[in-house]
Amino acid sequence: MAFINKVDNNLNNLTSINKQQKNNNELNFSDVLKKELNETNNLMQKAEKASADIASGEVQDLAKASITIQKAEMKMKMMLEVRNKAINAYKELLKTQI
Repeated sequence: MAFINKVDNNLNNLTSINKQQKNNNELNFSDVLKKELNETNNLMQKAEKASADIASGEVQDLAKASITIQKAEMKMKMMLEVRNKAINAYKELLKTQI
């Protein structure tokens, strides 16, 4: 019986530790959005540099440069869709009558 109580106590301790870690690691929507915008901006800057390198002939690996450009395009498309969804949600909120 003592073994079961010890296991139960250990599980309770782990649960409380996990809850504390979740509280410390919680991100709100604005933090996530800022992080994604910064990441998109960084990818776009890398894509512009890769495009300039391709145009000037200074590119070392054409496939890698192409992949960098495609990643930036996809990330930008995703951010535009998030923006469009947010605008549509805002418009819907404006339409609601109180």
